[in-house]
Amino acid sequence: MKLKKTVVMVGMMGAGKTAVGRALAAKLDVPFLDSDAEIVKAANMEIAEIFARDGEAFFRQKETQVIDRLLEEERGILSTGGGAFLSDVNRAMIAEKGVAVWLDADLELLWQRVRHKDTRPLLRTADPKATLTDIYEARVPVYAKADLSVKSHASYSIEDMADRVLAALLTRPDVLER
Repeated sequence: MKLKKTVVMVGMMGAGKTAVGRALAAKLDVPFLDSDAEIVKAANMEIAEIFARDGEAFFRQKETQVIDRLLEEERGILSTGGGAFLSDVNRAMIAEKGVAVWLDADLELLWQRVRHKDTRPLLRTADPKATLTDIYEARVPVYAKADLSVKSHASYSIEDMADRVLAALLTRPDVLER
């Protein structure tokens, strides 16, 4: 199979963008790229530290620069942070240079996946589930603008999800060719 555009994984924290993205990249034998990992490497600090030291606006600016660079450099599977697709600039860049795939996981599944992790700076609140709910309700209409959507389910393995994304990509000959 030949990948013609970078596939950009979008969705909520805990949706599986990184895990599914890695599995999909392996299936297609293309590079796996991770905008959050690139930011951490460039800043030499964790995302939570960047948020604390420089604020979310600074982080989002760096995120846009990194996504632009990754979309330019090589074709592959790009995992983005949960907030990346909210930016009009990022959505336009992704639409122009790649294809957005929304990993659509429901709120309960997301909560099960993120509730025991302290690596999510946006969930460092008095009521993390209420915060997650608010973020989810605000973001879902934006994620729905993605080119493709793949519904997640608690019973699906990472491989199942990668296969489902692959099937969705095969409906787009401008993105993936057999």
